[in-house]
Amino acid sequence: MKERILLLVIISFLIAFLIVFQNYFNTMWAIIFLIGFMCLYSFYMWIVTQYRKRKLRKNPPIVNYDFHPFVSILVPCHNEQEVIEQTALNILNLSYKDFEIILIDDRSTDDTAKIIQELEKKHDKIKSLIRDISALPGKSAVLNDAFKIAKGEAILVFDADAKVKPDFLDIMIPKLETADVGAVQAQKVIINSKQNFLTKCQFNEYILDTHMQTGRDAVRGAVELRGNGELIKRQALISVNGWNEETITDDLDLSTRLHVKGWDIRFCPEAKVYEEGVIDFYALIRQRRRWVEGSIRRYLEYAYDVFTSKDMSLRVGFDLIAYITEFLLPFWLIAEIFIQAFHFIKGDVNCILSSAILVIATGIFFTINFIYSLKKYANLNFVEAFVQAIVTSIYFFVIWFPIAMFIIFKIVFTKKTMDWGKTVHGVAKLNEV
Repeated sequence: MKERILLLVIISFLIAFLIVFQNYFNTMWAIIFLIGFMCLYSFYMWIVTQYRKRKLRKNPPIVNYDFHPFVSILVPCHNEQEVIEQTALNILNLSYKDFEIILIDDRSTDDTAKIIQELEKKHDKIKSLIRDISALPGKSAVLNDAFKIAKGEAILVFDADAKVKPDFLDIMIPKLETADVGAVQAQKVIINSKQNFLTKCQFNEYILDTHMQTGRDAVRGAVELRGNGELIKRQALISVNGWNEETITDDLDLSTRLHVKGWDIRFCPEAKVYEEGVIDFYALIRQRRRWVEGSIRRYLEYAYDVFTSKDMSLRVGFDLIAYITEFLLPFWLIAEIFIQAFHFIKGDVNCILSSAILVIATGIFFTINFIYSLKKYANLNFVEAFVQAIVTSIYFFVIWFPIAMFIIFKIVFTKKTMDWGKTVHGVAKLNEV
């Protein structure tokens, strides 16, 4: 109910603002201000990223080899018989020596439990945890159960389809050493990007996320955990009482609570975790629907904490607020168009052209970011990056805008549900890692 009321207040304020602004001010100035703000903030992140890169090139960080915490690697599994053995064997190849693997069967109805118990018998580093059929569902509950038996000073979470290179932990661990760093997130990469149109778009989408996370890390903003490939200090987890079992996005929820508590989260693009992209459109919609709903709900749930936290830095708070606008932008644009269309029907002076400019300019902004990201992180030439950026921008608006609108109305008009929407693994045609 609290989330519903707060979202209604935000929507009402936004609509009132648009109506008043259009009646008394030139809408074009609002467009210039909005686009200018987005461009300036993106440019600011780019400048800081370049400065940090040059600084690190001249003065490479000194790695403290004495910082060698024991790591507990948690892998939740629900009906993962197709992939879990391959994933476990891949993790066992890590060159970092001090770790354990806890494979958790979450009420599977296939042979997952049997497979992980066999793996436990064959490998000393592997432990199995079989949850009872009556156990609380959800990834957060699974991770909390595993955390109770984990020995590690650091906790690494992988999805059941994860693949990494042997030096993954050697790259990640030094990032965790600083006292105020509570967690580190690896770069996520789609491993079956060549399978079909959807997986290619998801690969590009993850590349854009890498660009944004790198920028947020450079300005010491609100870097977020992504569930797969997240490394967390035990002390940080304890300080926020573990994972929230009432959320459908455990990673995003944990990110916000860590920020509120004053913990820094770092992004490590040098360490890559490969995962399967969704190959079916309906499954993709379900997955993205969960991501959007979980993200919006955690902002509504922790809004008061974000604005009143004495531990969270001003930079993180500002970055969080800027990020929230991404979810309000679809509603803003659509509300703007409807209001201007109403004026047009009445025969009033309207700014329908400026509304169209706003939509086009927003698309151009995302396209430019896609081009830069694809050139830098996917090593595409300009023509290839331009084509992929146009296609992925269209994909982005077709997928994210309707989902964001749907979730806003869902939160306002329906009860909260814990619909996880499991992603099916083991059906991908993998690229070489």
